[in-house]
Amino acid sequence: MTSLRVVIADDHPVFRSGLQALLAVQSGIEVVGEAATGVEAVRLAAELQPHVVLMDLQMPDLDGVAATKQITRDSPRIAVLVFTMFDDDDSVFAAMRAGARGYLLKGTNHAEVVHAVHLVGSGGAMFGPAVAQRVIEFFARPRPIGVALAFPQLTDREHEILDLLAQGQSNTTIANRLRISDKTVRNHVSNIFAKLAVADRAQAIARARDAGLGQPHRDR
Repeated sequence: MTSLRVVIADDHPVFRSGLQALLAVQSGIEVVGEAATGVEAVRLAAELQPHVVLMDLQMPDLDGVAATKQITRDSPRIAVLVFTMFDDDDSVFAAMRAGARGYLLKGTNHAEVVHAVHLVGSGGAMFGPAVAQRVIEFFARPRPIGVALAFPQLTDREHEILDLLAQGQSNTTIANRLRISDKTVRNHVSNIFAKLAVADRAQAIARARDAGLGQPHRDR
Protein backbone atom coordinates (compact mmCIF):
# COMPACT_ATOMS: atom_id res chain seq x y z
CA MET A 1 0.00 0.00 0.00
CA THR A 2 1.36 3.44 -0.98
CA SER A 3 1.82 5.85 1.91
CA LEU A 4 -0.07 9.13 1.90
CA ARG A 5 2.42 11.92 1.22
CA VAL A 6 1.75 14.97 3.40
CA VAL A 7 2.99 18.56 3.43
CA ILE A 8 2.52 20.53 6.66
CA ALA A 9 1.96 24.29 6.19
CA ASP A 10 2.03 26.37 9.38
CA ASP A 11 4.02 29.43 10.36
CA HIS A 12 4.72 28.19 13.91
CA PRO A 13 7.79 25.91 13.93
CA VAL A 14 6.86 24.27 17.25
CA PHE A 15 3.41 23.37 15.95
CA ARG A 16 4.88 22.04 12.69
CA SER A 17 7.32 19.91 14.67
CA GLY A 18 4.52 18.52 16.81
CA LEU A 19 2.45 17.58 13.77
CA GLN A 20 5.47 16.08 12.05
CA ALA A 21 6.23 13.97 15.13
CA LEU A 22 2.61 12.81 15.33
CA LEU A 23 2.32 11.84 11.67
CA ALA A 24 5.81 10.37 11.28
CA VAL A 25 4.94 7.38 13.47
CA GLN A 26 1.64 6.65 11.76
CA SER A 27 1.30 3.72 9.41
CA GLY A 28 0.59 4.75 5.84
CA ILE A 29 1.59 8.42 6.24
CA GLU A 30 4.84 10.08 5.14
CA VAL A 31 5.59 13.76 5.81
CA VAL A 32 7.46 14.95 2.73
CA GLY A 33 7.70 18.67 3.36
CA GLU A 34 7.06 21.59 5.70
CA ALA A 35 6.12 25.14 4.75
CA ALA A 36 6.27 28.27 6.92
CA THR A 37 4.49 30.60 4.48
CA GLY A 38 1.58 30.40 2.07
CA VAL A 39 3.88 30.95 -0.90
CA GLU A 40 6.13 28.12 0.23
CA ALA A 41 3.10 25.85 0.68
CA VAL A 42 2.04 26.47 -2.92
CA ARG A 43 5.59 25.85 -4.16
CA LEU A 44 6.02 22.61 -2.23
CA ALA A 45 2.61 21.35 -3.30
CA ALA A 46 3.54 21.93 -6.94
CA GLU A 47 7.01 20.36 -6.59
CA LEU A 48 6.20 17.40 -4.34
CA GLN A 49 2.63 16.64 -5.44
CA PRO A 50 1.58 15.31 -2.01
CA HIS A 51 -1.72 13.60 -1.41
CA VAL A 52 -2.58 15.98 1.45
CA VAL A 53 -1.59 19.50 2.51
CA LEU A 54 -2.31 20.34 6.15
CA MET A 55 -2.95 24.08 5.93
CA ASP A 56 -3.14 26.78 8.57
CA LEU A 57 -5.22 29.80 7.57
CA GLN A 58 -3.11 32.54 9.13
CA MET A 59 0.05 32.40 7.05
CA PRO A 60 2.55 35.10 6.05
CA ASP A 61 3.07 36.17 2.41
CA LEU A 62 -0.09 34.39 1.23
CA ASP A 63 -2.95 33.48 3.56
CA GLY A 64 -4.17 29.92 3.84
CA VAL A 65 -7.39 30.50 1.89
CA ALA A 66 -5.53 31.99 -1.08
CA ALA A 67 -2.89 29.24 -0.91
CA THR A 68 -5.62 26.58 -0.80
CA LYS A 69 -7.33 28.08 -3.82
CA GLN A 70 -4.10 28.11 -5.83
CA ILE A 71 -3.14 24.56 -4.83
CA THR A 72 -6.54 23.05 -5.64
CA ARG A 73 -6.70 24.98 -8.91
CA ASP A 74 -3.27 23.89 -10.08
CA SER A 75 -3.41 20.33 -8.69
CA PRO A 76 -7.04 19.27 -8.14
CA ARG A 77 -6.01 15.83 -6.92
CA ILE A 78 -4.25 17.32 -3.87
CA ALA A 79 -6.52 17.36 -0.81
CA VAL A 80 -6.16 20.41 1.42
CA LEU A 81 -7.05 19.80 5.05
CA VAL A 82 -7.36 23.10 6.91
CA PHE A 83 -6.04 22.94 10.48
CA THR A 84 -6.57 26.25 12.24
CA MET A 85 -7.74 28.04 15.36
CA PHE A 86 -10.39 30.03 13.46
CA ASP A 87 -13.94 28.64 13.57
CA ASP A 88 -15.97 31.67 12.43
CA ASP A 89 -18.38 31.29 9.52
CA ASP A 90 -16.36 33.50 7.17
CA SER A 91 -13.19 31.41 7.64
CA VAL A 92 -15.00 28.08 7.32
CA PHE A 93 -16.90 28.97 4.16
CA ALA A 94 -13.99 30.82 2.56
CA ALA A 95 -11.89 27.68 2.95
CA MET A 96 -14.66 25.50 1.54
CA ARG A 97 -15.11 27.81 -1.45
CA ALA A 98 -11.33 27.72 -2.01
CA GLY A 99 -11.53 23.94 -2.35
CA ALA A 100 -10.56 22.63 1.08
CA ARG A 101 -11.65 19.03 1.56
CA GLY A 102 -11.53 19.17 5.35
CA TYR A 103 -11.52 21.64 8.23
CA LEU A 104 -10.24 20.86 11.74
CA LEU A 105 -9.68 23.13 14.71
CA LYS A 106 -6.37 23.17 16.52
CA GLY A 107 -6.88 21.26 19.73
CA THR A 108 -8.52 18.35 17.91
CA ASN A 109 -7.36 15.08 19.45
CA HIS A 110 -4.51 13.24 17.73
CA ALA A 111 -6.58 10.25 16.66
CA GLU A 112 -9.05 12.50 14.83
CA VAL A 113 -6.24 14.36 13.06
CA VAL A 114 -4.74 11.09 11.82
CA HIS A 115 -8.18 9.85 10.77
CA ALA A 116 -8.81 13.11 8.88
CA VAL A 117 -5.53 12.85 6.98
CA HIS A 118 -6.36 9.31 5.90
CA LEU A 119 -9.92 10.24 4.99
CA VAL A 120 -9.22 13.30 2.83
CA GLY A 121 -6.17 11.60 1.32
CA SER A 122 -8.46 8.81 0.18
CA GLY A 123 -10.92 11.16 -1.49
CA GLY A 124 -13.29 11.83 1.40
CA ALA A 125 -14.17 14.99 3.31
CA MET A 126 -13.68 15.68 7.00
CA PHE A 127 -15.07 18.46 9.16
CA GLY A 128 -14.62 18.47 12.92
CA PRO A 129 -17.77 18.35 15.08
CA ALA A 130 -17.74 22.08 15.92
CA VAL A 131 -17.25 23.04 12.27
CA ALA A 132 -19.88 20.59 11.05
CA GLN A 133 -22.35 22.12 13.50
CA ARG A 134 -21.62 25.60 12.12
CA VAL A 135 -22.30 24.35 8.58
CA ILE A 136 -25.61 22.85 9.71
CA GLU A 137 -26.59 26.07 11.50
CA PHE A 138 -25.66 28.19 8.50
CA PHE A 139 -27.90 26.28 6.10
CA ALA A 140 -30.69 26.03 8.69
CA ARG A 141 -30.97 29.80 9.02
CA PRO A 142 -33.98 31.39 7.31
CA ARG A 143 -32.78 32.98 4.10
CA PRO A 144 -33.85 36.58 3.35
CA ILE A 145 -35.62 35.72 0.08
CA GLY A 146 -36.91 39.23 -0.53
CA VAL A 147 -33.52 40.86 -0.49
CA ALA A 148 -32.03 38.10 -2.62
CA LEU A 149 -34.53 38.99 -5.33
CA ALA A 150 -34.26 42.75 -4.81
CA PHE A 151 -30.47 42.91 -4.56
CA PRO A 152 -28.97 39.99 -6.51
CA GLN A 153 -25.57 41.72 -6.54
CA LEU A 154 -25.12 40.97 -2.82
CA THR A 155 -23.53 37.80 -1.47
CA ASP A 156 -25.40 35.58 1.00
CA ARG A 157 -23.45 37.08 3.89
CA GLU A 158 -24.16 40.61 2.68
CA HIS A 159 -27.85 39.70 2.39
CA GLU A 160 -27.79 38.50 5.99
CA ILE A 161 -26.03 41.60 7.30
CA LEU A 162 -28.32 43.96 5.38
CA ASP A 163 -31.32 42.20 6.91
CA LEU A 164 -29.85 42.76 10.38
CA LEU A 165 -29.06 46.38 9.57
CA ALA A 166 -32.71 46.83 8.61
CA GLN A 167 -33.64 45.50 12.05
CA GLY A 168 -31.63 48.38 13.54
CA GLN A 169 -28.81 46.18 14.83
CA SER A 170 -25.42 47.75 15.54
CA ASN A 171 -22.20 46.44 14.02
CA THR A 172 -21.16 44.99 17.39
CA THR A 173 -24.49 43.20 17.83
CA ILE A 174 -24.26 41.81 14.28
CA ALA A 175 -20.69 40.63 14.92
CA ASN A 176 -21.71 38.85 18.12
CA ARG A 177 -24.75 37.26 16.51
CA LEU A 178 -22.86 35.97 13.46
CA ARG A 179 -19.72 35.19 15.47
CA ILE A 180 -17.45 37.27 13.29
CA SER A 181 -15.24 40.26 14.10
CA ASP A 182 -16.35 43.90 14.17
CA LYS A 183 -13.81 44.60 11.43
CA THR A 184 -15.35 41.92 9.20
CA VAL A 185 -18.81 43.43 9.72
CA ARG A 186 -17.48 46.89 8.84
CA ASN A 187 -15.95 45.53 5.64
CA HIS A 188 -19.22 43.85 4.66
CA VAL A 189 -21.19 47.03 5.42
CA SER A 190 -18.85 49.07 3.23
CA ASN A 191 -19.29 46.55 0.40
CA ILE A 192 -23.08 46.73 0.81
CA PHE A 193 -23.01 50.54 0.57
CA ALA A 194 -20.92 50.36 -2.60
CA LYS A 195 -23.08 47.70 -4.26
CA LEU A 196 -26.33 49.47 -3.38
CA ALA A 197 -24.84 52.86 -4.38
CA VAL A 198 -25.90 54.45 -1.09
CA ALA A 199 -24.01 57.03 0.91
CA ASP A 200 -24.66 55.87 4.44
CA ARG A 201 -26.32 53.43 6.81
CA ALA A 202 -29.65 55.27 6.83
CA GLN A 203 -30.02 55.01 3.04
CA ALA A 204 -29.09 51.32 3.09
CA ILE A 205 -31.67 50.64 5.82
CA ALA A 206 -34.35 52.54 3.93
CA ARG A 207 -33.77 50.52 0.76
CA ALA A 208 -33.69 47.27 2.69
CA ARG A 209 -36.96 48.02 4.48
CA ASP A 210 -38.57 49.00 1.19
CA ALA A 211 -37.65 45.48 0.00
CA GLY A 212 -39.34 43.95 3.04
CA LEU A 213 -36.31 43.37 5.22
CA GLY A 214 -35.95 43.92 8.94
CA GLN A 215 -39.25 42.30 9.95
CA PRO A 216 -39.44 41.33 13.64
CA HIS A 217 -40.03 37.67 12.85
CA ARG A 218 -36.52 37.47 11.38
CA ASP A 219 -34.86 38.13 14.74
CA ARG A 220 -34.32 34.69 16.19
